[in-house]
Amino acid sequence: MKSQFSVYNSLTKKKEVFKPLIADRVGMYVCGPTVYSNAHLGNCRTFTSFDLIYRYLTHLNYKVRYVRNITDVGHLENEEDMTGEDKIAKKARLEQIEPMEIVQRYTLDFKNVMSMLNNHPPSIEPTATGHIIEQIEMVQKILDNGYAYERNGSVYFKTVQFAEKHDEYGQLSGKKIEDLRQETRDLKAQSEKDHPADFAIWMKAHENHIMRWDSPWSVGFPGWHLECSAMSTKYLGERFDIHGGGMDLQFPHHENEIAQNVSCCETSPASYWMHTNMLTFEGVKMSKSLNNSILPEELFTGNNHLLSQAYSPMTLRFFFLRSHYRSICDFSDKGLQDAEKNYKNMMSALKAVQELEYIGKEKVNDEDKVINDLLDQCFIHLDDDLNTPRVLATLFELVAKINAFKNKQLKINHISKATLERMQTTFKIVLQDILGLLPEEENSDAVLDNVLQVLIEMRKTARANKDWAASDLIRDQLLAAGIQLKDGADGTSWSKL
Repeated sequence: MKSQFSVYNSLTKKKEVFKPLIADRVGMYVCGPTVYSNAHLGNCRTFTSFDLIYRYLTHLNYKVRYVRNITDVGHLENEEDMTGEDKIAKKARLEQIEPMEIVQRYTLDFKNVMSMLNNHPPSIEPTATGHIIEQIEMVQKILDNGYAYERNGSVYFKTVQFAEKHDEYGQLSGKKIEDLRQETRDLKAQSEKDHPADFAIWMKAHENHIMRWDSPWSVGFPGWHLECSAMSTKYLGERFDIHGGGMDLQFPHHENEIAQNVSCCETSPASYWMHTNMLTFEGVKMSKSLNNSILPEELFTGNNHLLSQAYSPMTLRFFFLRSHYRSICDFSDKGLQDAEKNYKNMMSALKAVQELEYIGKEKVNDEDKVINDLLDQCFIHLDDDLNTPRVLATLFELVAKINAFKNKQLKINHISKATLERMQTTFKIVLQDILGLLPEEENSDAVLDNVLQVLIEMRKTARANKDWAASDLIRDQLLAAGIQLKDGADGTSWSKL
């Protein structure tokens, strides 16, 4: 049964058949993390969802350029009214270290967690600080086109003027021009702005602001919204296929991205906007203030009062896949236990199906059709906006068949050799290549390598700072644990003793 890949487009509020701008190529931009703290489960859910999209597009034989940025400047504590410090600068000030040390630490943490979850790295992972020139150029174009104004060294986007002239504004988030006109909040920066809804695309830095660059308007830093517009345009062009992120970014971040791109490039950036839903814990939004949040490290070690045990990265990935990416994902200890059990059953079936051997002559009956229909259904559900809950349900129907063959409740010659081979191949492709679920033993060396790369980088930093005691401590403790580090011209490698 042939189907077409369809995705839900947040811009049009409906499912649409996916048609890329170029027949065999896809450009996808996903807003990445702001690296001022450890990766959280919301990051894990969002980027695992887009890893699934990336994997499935690749399976469909598209050549995908997947761009996911690192925000390392410009994201303020209170983005809507532009008050508070830059999140990274504040963390650096509190710890009395350089902002780029904060960036390095939490970028490594983020990448390590993504790898533990078996998420593919993006094709390009640009940083905001590495693209200041492109951002300044975009600000100038928006000014030249009459959609921004400079005030005391800062540059603000004319939100209401843009919304009055362009239907694009509000289409993604549902924010209406009437809402902007009626907005009367007393904002700290209001004295500089023509309207409370105007937002900064370049901000003049205060004297004590430690992340700052020269520009035609002031020594300052770019606005958070502008960064993604500049980087997506640089690597994917003025128009590309998919723009994604968490649903919390729809407004103001993504709405303002669209406004910036239309004002600068005279086109909305993406054909399809895709958003993942939020996380809850037992029906309540996860929050540090409610004492119901869990960090990935805590989940993997079990070191959290909400958990009865540790859960593996693959269990977490399986848990995410049980919910559709556009649905709320509700955590609970019981739910994680169920996910662990089901994940292990799935892995056992993966091993069992590969061990099935054909014996006897074919006596094909209805089982042949049933299994082929189930295999077809996996791709029908994937084509339906990546409906992973239904994919998993279908796979478990196949698990029942596999176990029946394994336990001799069904005879293997009741299906054709072609069907057996297709079941062996397709079960693995869907489970591993598309859903990204690996047996834990296959993922363990990859996890170990990622952990060791973090320690190697910490040792490298210690040596650069001539902190020989810390450098030697890392080396000696790894040696005691059975890991030998080898320093060479190409860097440091490791091996098991």
